Amino acid sequence: MSESELYSDTQRAFQDQFDARQLADAVAQIVAAEIGAEEQGFIESRDFFFLSTVDASGHPTVSHKGGKPGFVVVADPRTIVFPSYDGNGMFLSMGNIADNAKIGLLFMDFETPHRLRLRASATVSVDDPLADRFPGADLIVRATVEQVFINCGRYIHRHTRNEPSRYVPDATGAAPLPAWKRIDIFQSVLPARDQGRAETEGGLLTFDEYAAKVAAGEP
Repeated sequence: MSESELYSDTQRAFQDQFDARQLADAVAQIVAAEIGAEEQGFIESRDFFFLSTVDASGHPTVSHKGGKPGFVVVADPRTIVFPSYDGNGMFLSMGNIADNAKIGLLFMDFETPHRLRLRASATVSVDDPLADRFPGADLIVRATVEQVFINCGRYIHRHTRNEPSRYVPDATGAAPLPAWKRIDIFQSVLPARDQGRAETEGGLLTFDEYAAKVAAGEP
C-alpha cells in the first residue's frame, strides 16, 4: 500500500516532528490489502477481538467481542464475517456500522504476545449466507477488508489464559442468562425471550447483590 493512501497530512506532520517519516514509509510496506494464509490462521484461532466503530455524529466507540475460536470467519482474502451475540440491548456497534460502515478490528494474543490490525467497511444483516455458522447470533457483520497489518507487541503485557466464558452460545445457540439480567429493576424491560428466566436461573438479584458478584469476579 502506498504511503499516500495510508497517511494523512496531520500524521505526516507528526512523523516529520519526530523524524519518523522514513520509518513510517518503510512500515507502510507491510500494510496489505488482503488477508494472507498466516493472518487467516491467526484470526480464526482467536476467541475474542476488539471492534472499533464510529457513529453518525463521528463519535467512536470500542467494544470487546468474544466467542469460540473460529467465530470470526475469513470468507476470502478480502472478506471477514462475524456474529453479534446478545448484549445489553444498546446495539451501539451494530447501529454504528449501519450508519457508518468504517470499522477497525484488533486481534490479540496476550500469551505470545502478538497482534493484528484490520481496517474494513462493513454491513449488518440478519440473513447473511453464513448465518448458519453462528448459532445464537442476533446479527451478522460482513466486512470488506481494506488494510491488514501486524503491530509490534512490545507494550502488550503477557497474560495467561484462565478459562473461556461460559456465556458463549453453544452449538444450538443456547447460553446461560448473565447475572445482570437477573437484577430486579430490569425484569419488566427485558426482551420477551428473557422474560421469566431469572426465576429459574439463579433467582432475582438486587443491584447491590449484582455489584458484589462483579467485585468477586463473577460475571
